[in-house]
Amino acid sequence: MQFKGSKEYVSTDDLSIAVNAAINLEKPLLVKGEPGTGKTELARQISKSLNLEIIEWNIKSTTKAQQGLYEYDAVTRLRDSQLYKDKIDDISRYIKKGKIWQSFESEQRAVLLIDEPSIGLEPRYIEMVFEILRDLQQNEKKTIILVEQNAKKGLEFADIGYVLVSGQTAIAGKGDDLLQNPDVGRLFLGG
Repeated sequence: MQFKGSKEYVSTDDLSIAVNAAINLEKPLLVKGEPGTGKTELARQISKSLNLEIIEWNIKSTTKAQQGLYEYDAVTRLRDSQLYKDKIDDISRYIKKGKIWQSFESEQRAVLLIDEPSIGLEPRYIEMVFEILRDLQQNEKKTIILVEQNAKKGLEFADIGYVLVSGQTAIAGKGDDLLQNPDVGRLFLGG
C-alpha cells in the first residue's frame, strides 16, 4: 500500500515519501499551505488511491471540540420523556457520534482528515482538540492528516510537516525540525 499520487493529483516524490512514512509509521502528517494549494484534496486522493475510507471533520468557528467525539441531544430526550416514557432509557438514541468517534470505530484503516482544527476556536478548545488528536494517534494508532493554518500548533503535533506554496512543496521535514527552521519561523510563525 503505497501512495504515488493519482490521475487527479500529481504528488512530488518528497510528498509521497512523507505520506507513506506517516501511514506506515502510524504517525500524523501536517500539511500546511495557503488556501487553494491542494492540502485537503491530498487527503481525499490518498484515500481514493489506497482504497481507504475517508472521514472528514471540517471545523467551523462554531465547532466545539467535543463534537469531534459526540453530541448529546438533551432536547430530543426531554421531548421523548414527555411522549414516550418507556423509550428514553436507551441513551445511545440521543448520542450522535462525531468524526473522531467514527475513526475509533472504523473496522478498516481510514484516513482522518481534520480540516483547520484551530480555526475560530478559543485557545482552551484548541488545546482540547489537540489533546484528543494526540490520544487518537498514540493510543489508537491512527494516522492523521492535519490541514492547519496555525503552523505552530500543527508542527508541535505533527511528526512530519509539509508546507505547500502554490501547490508545490516549499519546505518539508520533521515537525520539531520545522519549528526550529528560521525560514519557517520567519514565514509562518511570525519570527
